[in-house]
Amino acid sequence: MCSMLLATNTGQLLCEVPECEEYPVYSQTDPWGRFALPAKGFECYRKIPIGQTCAPESFSNTTQRCYSWVYEEGLTIVAEFDLACQEWKRTLVGTIHNFGVFLAIPLTASVSDAYGRRFALIGTCVAPPVFGMMRAFCSNYILYLILEFFEALVGNGTYSTAFIIALEIVGLKMRVLGGNIIQSTYAVGQILTAVIAWVVPYWRTFTIVIFAPSFLFIFYIFFVEESFRWLMVQGKDDEAARILLKMAKWNKAHLLPETKAYLTGEQSRFYRPWNPFPRSSPAPPPPKAKHLMRQVLKSRTMMFRISVVSFWWVSVTMIYYGLSINSVSLMGNKYINYMMTAFVEIPGSLLCYMTLDRFGRKSSIMTSFFICGISLLVLPVVKNHCVISATLVLALNLVGKMMISLIFSGIYIYTVELFPTNARHRLLGICSMTGRIGSMCAPQTPLLVDGVHGVAAVHFVWLAGWHVGAADAADSGDAAHEAARHHRAGRADDRRRPHPQDDRSNYVTLSLRCRPRSYSHYSQVFSIS
Repeated sequence: MCSMLLATNTGQLLCEVPECEEYPVYSQTDPWGRFALPAKGFECYRKIPIGQTCAPESFSNTTQRCYSWVYEEGLTIVAEFDLACQEWKRTLVGTIHNFGVFLAIPLTASVSDAYGRRFALIGTCVAPPVFGMMRAFCSNYILYLILEFFEALVGNGTYSTAFIIALEIVGLKMRVLGGNIIQSTYAVGQILTAVIAWVVPYWRTFTIVIFAPSFLFIFYIFFVEESFRWLMVQGKDDEAARILLKMAKWNKAHLLPETKAYLTGEQSRFYRPWNPFPRSSPAPPPPKAKHLMRQVLKSRTMMFRISVVSFWWVSVTMIYYGLSINSVSLMGNKYINYMMTAFVEIPGSLLCYMTLDRFGRKSSIMTSFFICGISLLVLPVVKNHCVISATLVLALNLVGKMMISLIFSGIYIYTVELFPTNARHRLLGICSMTGRIGSMCAPQTPLLVDGVHGVAAVHFVWLAGWHVGAADAADSGDAAHEAARHHRAGRADDRRRPHPQDDRSNYVTLSLRCRPRSYSHYSQVFSIS
């Protein structure tokens, strides 16, 4: 999104006036611009000539639409493909990109749940540069759109896959911190992309520079391990145990003898772990994907959660990407504006870490929605009635972006917690995919803001307000227990205590260091949930 935004920025341009061709450079328009171009809309309109010379008497006061333009910098696709005064074509690039994201998320989620997080991560890292490098050499606008779509289709599941892997490795106590570290590094990546675009402004060279290093991700094959939770859900306990032992070795963690004995498959004469899946007998097969999704669809609680969380995602993505897109149109240097808009995501992630556990997911997200909505609602008033509007507009944009970044980090963590491991990425993908409706609308917000000031801001506040009631309902109950209850369909008593067989990824929580007394006696060697 960042590279697309910087490559499609309009920049400064004006209508070409052949009668004044001796002044073709943008910075030399002052001598004739006052009488050859209208005071407003000079990018797309010019005064009708009534003579052949570049003189005030050679132009009437009537205007006509331009057919050719002079660009201050011919560095973006707008200049190269001559898209001036065709704003819908420029914004269509972002919509096409986000449509690719819309399809990429469920596709990547299905691959991740079926073939493993590691396979999905490496694939979504290595495939995009193929289309990105092809895009750097494309010759026309249509081909650019096609390659933009496929680059988004094969590559935009990277973030969600990496997020799932990270949160399945870290424990419950570190989940919020881990999620916000990832969000902060995403902001750093946006800042670096803007710096590269500033140093290498020509869009073809810029595209090559940012995509070429991505081929190095192929070496992740030798460094990235599979998610042990996914392995346990798939019944691959030996491989999961190997990874857990490797984690303990790398982190210099001290394992209790009985824990190490279980992980290595040895039998201790002092300890007989309660093992519902003894190594002498094969583990029960995991539920098939189609059966799992059928069970989810039959659960009212799970379906309601999917609906509510999807609604969150639509509004959050629309605000988040809308503010990023509009940042390059603010007064001042577009690169600095974008870098500032990206940088405030870091304090936003820090606030998320400080508030999510202390005040709860729901309260933190709703408060942030309210602050974000207020800052956006004030924007049109400041633009039209404040003397120092440029500074205040930037400040309000930054406040809104910081709050929406907090929300984005929060709903990623919240969504992951609401769904069970064996369907987690797929259900996260459904919610995120639905949310891409908002990101597809975001590139069109410059058209809305230019036409009706403040409508977008009011719409954002309206969306935020609707979440207050929705969050209460979504916060009730435990998602994993609900899913597990439906996995046990057909059993006589659904109200008995949960059995680890219902979610094999939780088995390590129960069996690493416990004797079969009661659940209150269970403790975790690895802080996972």
